[in-house]
Amino acid sequence: MSAEQTAPYRVLARKYRPQSFADMIGQEALVRTLSNAIQAGRLPHAIVLTGVRGVGKTTTARIIARAINYVGPDGSAGPTVGPTDDCALCRAIAEDRHPDVIEMDAASRTGVDDIRELIEGTRYRPVEARYKVYIIDEVHMLSRNAFNALLKTLEEPPPHVVFIFATTEIRKVPVTVLSRCMRFDLRRVDQDVLAAHFARLCDKEGVSAEPEALRLVARAADGSVRDGLSLLDQAIALSEGPISAPTVQEMLGLADRERIYDLFEALMSGRLPEALAMLAALYEVGADPVVTLQDLLAITHATTRAKVLPPETDLGLPESERVRARAFAERLTLGSLTRVWQMLLKGISEAQVAPNPMQATEMVLVRLVYAADLPDPADLLKRLTQQQADAQAQVAPPAPNSGGRTRAALGGGAGAAFATQPKPVIAETPPAEGAPAITSFAELAERLRESGELRLASHLRSDVHLIRFEVGRIELRPRPEAPPDLAGRLGKLLADWTGRRWLISLSEAEGEATLAQQEQARQTQEREGLAQEPLVRAILDAFPGARIAQVRALDEPDPESEPIVEPPVAAEPVEVDDIPYFDDLVGDEEEDDR
Repeated sequence: MSAEQTAPYRVLARKYRPQSFADMIGQEALVRTLSNAIQAGRLPHAIVLTGVRGVGKTTTARIIARAINYVGPDGSAGPTVGPTDDCALCRAIAEDRHPDVIEMDAASRTGVDDIRELIEGTRYRPVEARYKVYIIDEVHMLSRNAFNALLKTLEEPPPHVVFIFATTEIRKVPVTVLSRCMRFDLRRVDQDVLAAHFARLCDKEGVSAEPEALRLVARAADGSVRDGLSLLDQAIALSEGPISAPTVQEMLGLADRERIYDLFEALMSGRLPEALAMLAALYEVGADPVVTLQDLLAITHATTRAKVLPPETDLGLPESERVRARAFAERLTLGSLTRVWQMLLKGISEAQVAPNPMQATEMVLVRLVYAADLPDPADLLKRLTQQQADAQAQVAPPAPNSGGRTRAALGGGAGAAFATQPKPVIAETPPAEGAPAITSFAELAERLRESGELRLASHLRSDVHLIRFEVGRIELRPRPEAPPDLAGRLGKLLADWTGRRWLISLSEAEGEATLAQQEQARQTQEREGLAQEPLVRAILDAFPGARIAQVRALDEPDPESEPIVEPPVAAEPVEVDDIPYFDDLVGDEEEDDR
């Protein structure tokens, strides 16, 4: 047997580990920053690398250690960002046998004694290399005392020492440590970049693989190069010939995409028995129920993008999936899609912790079909309005319109409940001739607001109890929140507006409720009265838990941008258009995680 035949097999994740910055994929910003720092001689003495598992944190640390210690084949070269294959010192670092590059696993050596041993070693100069490099992996696992012992050395290390920390939990690293390091975030690698990388490696290995199979592996890797290479290794071992998409689907427990689209169509059409039968068939061939829900979530996202983006936009889907997503987008509303998204998102978390994921998934599908079968809130309100109008038309002929906007859409009772009550008018003495009249306390507060005296108007509405109002005289009881100069400022403004002297007196009498309290009481009374109207009662019954948030007059402009209705069956607010009189009827939000 040859040496090559007897050598143990090296997995792809180790065999194709990057050896220089040029070999790294998907980390262009990191590579550019580190390369510039090394070339300019401005590399910091402490670096922290963070990112999800398998994106190259430890690999980057080793590349940095080789780059700054590079001496070339003759021992005279300086730090470089290029290849380091021709340097014996760098080969020793790559093989983890160089005495000046110390790797420490903080997950197994978490105590302060381990850090003290490390700090003791920093006192001595490197044996062979230019720098002594300490690589601490999973640094967030160190104890609090270990971090504290490291702080002083980390802040003022010897000039020949470089610390490189790697962690997946950057939030667990004390801020006192982070402030002494230069932080680099390694991104998740895009699926397209991963798939192209896997295709190149397959060519080097002499393995044939379908592009769709590599895309499935890249999607399952979730941005992790190491996880993707491990899955690719598994796919190569499983396949007797070329790596095919069905083989990868079987390996990953993925359902056939066309069957997932069929399941989504059955759910959106309200065909529950058919949808449950499809789920059972997928489960029998090895599809994971949680992964099936995740696939439905991906279809919902693709359909939503197809609906909101221009038709010429590339959705990043195969042709068959793109056509079906466009077809779903034409039939489904944004409100339905957002509702399905929220229910699937909630259902996935439930299925992951359920004792039986299959049963939990079936219950999620039942909820989805029920939600898909519900009428659109806008259509429901229009139907209820039309039914109420038809019922009233059969009882009595419509009353003639007295002017202004018609109230036939709501009926006489509802229209009367929405009408604004007249403001009280108190005018015991006529105003000065030719001067603008101020005949009520509420009119005075409104005049202050219109003239730009917003702060004074606010105090008048909320912090003052009216005892007596006459033209030329006002008696008030101010609350503690009212400013001390309120009476003087009010008297001056009134004199300027009306051309006559006003007497503003303060008293300890109880007086009336504040204008804000009166307005709140009036709105509460209006809502209670409106809730007894047959049409409104029908709407409240149709949406359990809903409430009347605000009542507006028919001729009052809508202060809000868009009316919103939140049906309790959905976790996402659903917009309701073209509803002139029930804009402010909203449902209470569910107690779901957002």
